[in-house]
Amino acid sequence: MTMETTRRDFIKTTSVVTGGLMMGFTIAATKNEAQAAGMVYTPNAWVHIADDNTITILSARSEMGQGVYTAMPMLIAEELNVGINQIKVAIAPPGAVYVNALLGAQITGGSTSVRDGWEKLRTSGAQVREMLISAAAAEWKVDRSTLRAEKGMVLGANGKKATYGSLAAAASKLPVPEKVAIKDPKDFRIVGKRVPRLDTPNKVNGTAEFGMDVKLPGMVYASLEQCPVIGGKVKSFDGSKAKAMPGVIDVVQINDGVAVVANSYWQAAKARKALSVQWDEGAGAAITTASVISGTRNAIGTAKVLEITKPVGNVTEAMKGAAKVIKAEYITPMQAHAPLEPMNFTASFANGKMTLIGPTQFQQGAQGAVAAVLGLKPEDISVQTTFLGGGFGRRIELDFIVQAAQIAKAVGKPVKLVWTREDDMTHDFYRPAGVNQLQAGLDAQGNPVALHFKVSSQSVTQRAFGLPKDTLDPFMAEAAVAAYNIPNTQHDLIIHDSGMRVGYWRAVSHNMNAFANESFMDELAKAAGKDPYAYRMGLLKDKPRFANVLKLAADKAGWGKALPAGRARGIALMEGYDTYMAQVAEVSIKDGEVVVHRVTVAADVGQMVNPDIVEAQIQSSINFGMSAGLKHEITLEKGVVQQTNFNNFQVVRMHETPVIDITLVKSTEKPGGIGEPGAAVVVPAIANAVAALTGKRVRQLPINAANLRQA
Repeated sequence: MTMETTRRDFIKTTSVVTGGLMMGFTIAATKNEAQAAGMVYTPNAWVHIADDNTITILSARSEMGQGVYTAMPMLIAEELNVGINQIKVAIAPPGAVYVNALLGAQITGGSTSVRDGWEKLRTSGAQVREMLISAAAAEWKVDRSTLRAEKGMVLGANGKKATYGSLAAAASKLPVPEKVAIKDPKDFRIVGKRVPRLDTPNKVNGTAEFGMDVKLPGMVYASLEQCPVIGGKVKSFDGSKAKAMPGVIDVVQINDGVAVVANSYWQAAKARKALSVQWDEGAGAAITTASVISGTRNAIGTAKVLEITKPVGNVTEAMKGAAKVIKAEYITPMQAHAPLEPMNFTASFANGKMTLIGPTQFQQGAQGAVAAVLGLKPEDISVQTTFLGGGFGRRIELDFIVQAAQIAKAVGKPVKLVWTREDDMTHDFYRPAGVNQLQAGLDAQGNPVALHFKVSSQSVTQRAFGLPKDTLDPFMAEAAVAAYNIPNTQHDLIIHDSGMRVGYWRAVSHNMNAFANESFMDELAKAAGKDPYAYRMGLLKDKPRFANVLKLAADKAGWGKALPAGRARGIALMEGYDTYMAQVAEVSIKDGEVVVHRVTVAADVGQMVNPDIVEAQIQSSINFGMSAGLKHEITLEKGVVQQTNFNNFQVVRMHETPVIDITLVKSTEKPGGIGEPGAAVVVPAIANAVAALTGKRVRQLPINAANLRQA
């Protein structure tokens, strides 16, 4: 069962199709949805051309800083033969045509945006180009082969020309060509170039609209009190004191707690403190950090074992004949997403219809979930997506959107629900804890002859999309099977439900599995008395893309060359999202804490849309991964999350950011994803550098002073 088909099979949502003439589809449009997406002229799934030659291109993926607001339009503009600065961009509304084929729903995640759109969007642009040429040929009564489309114009013989806008109405009435030629990469004018991001000016001058910026006429604000233990319910509450406070309009109970609604956010937040709520904390009150880790560990050997891949050879027999057997256990803690923009959404209910405006990674899910909870028809729910102030998987979840809709329907006014940072940190869908146990047998020369890999964790896909029990969750098995040639291997997966509310977190299970595999590979190299880089290279026969990035990173980092006293290097390698990446981290220790001075990266991401965005994503993911690897974790006492803000859930600051040296491999391979793999690779690279420097192997993250002392 592949990752793509599993996700597609188990995502249960309601989709609403929108638009007019689309690439290969013809469906009816609704005016409000068209206007919401900026589809004012000649509606079409991806390209909208106005009479005045204004070209609007829709991005079906949400912009949360990763660059799709630029990359997706680049793919279409390339085939439409227009300059990137000739177009405007809007985020698409919910619609079947905008479904991410790799995920089975209209979701932004899984480093899939470019991979999904690579041919789809170029084909769409080419179809529109050919339709415009056909419209001009019909109007001018000439052979279409004599015409060409460039820079927003169709050009013919003897100076004949017409703008795309003047041809758009006629073009929209033509059949959509089923087969069109898309450009050979050697002919690209835009794709593959370092094009400035289209969203930068608006984000600099303050005109970009994030969820927090949304304003509607007559809008009020809500602040929601939720049970300190996630999953707990209201037994009773007294809202009389809150209702009496200035600006308060109402106090309403919804499924997840008690909301105070007021004329301003601060009035709502202040009055919320006056609420008196009695909670039924439920079974979650018994959960602690220790119970999560011990339960996850104990599931190995007691719970059902699922095969990640079919075993190769005979691991048991090979272990018996090994000259040396090495065992290790690695633990990755729970993590919060902690995007800089806390959860928020604006909802307005009138005349039986709901309008939802805000930051989401899952448009169809928002529409379907609100419809289900409020008993509305999906077609009566409009979803408008703003820029996202960070996502990392948190905004695939729908809790805060449903809450805003429930409150808006209850009070009969447009409502903006705003969570505090503390709400966000303590009511997340957390990255699940993981326990990896690895065992390897080495021959007399120190080469691995057998490897038994085990991973135990919680299944996000069971919780989020109804994956049946005892079914392999591929989002737990990412990077479980490493690149190395080992003759006898077995890879086991164990699903354990810790009782926590878990979610997809940037790089998902690559984080725990790459940390375990790459840390263990260094431990094997040490047991064999060999250099970690050379040891890896010796196990990569017939793995050219792996070997290439490993060598590039090692050479660029100066592997084997002397470092200043008190410093050491560590190396790590992984394939994730069809991207091959190696990193070398250079570290020291100061006052018991790890200092990362330099991270050298070699990445083979296949064909790139915009190398500048690729580099930015690598830089971003390295800093994100460093924060989790060195600084923060989520801990529990009696079901209550102990981390509440960035004072006790610290992230890497600017002065702690290392020099990041990136080499991008030129490639003709299909595009890989780049938003996530860097976060997973940097952690074992740092862990291996720390072990080389101190002689201490930290097997439980984060690699902080406390865990270093205990190593």
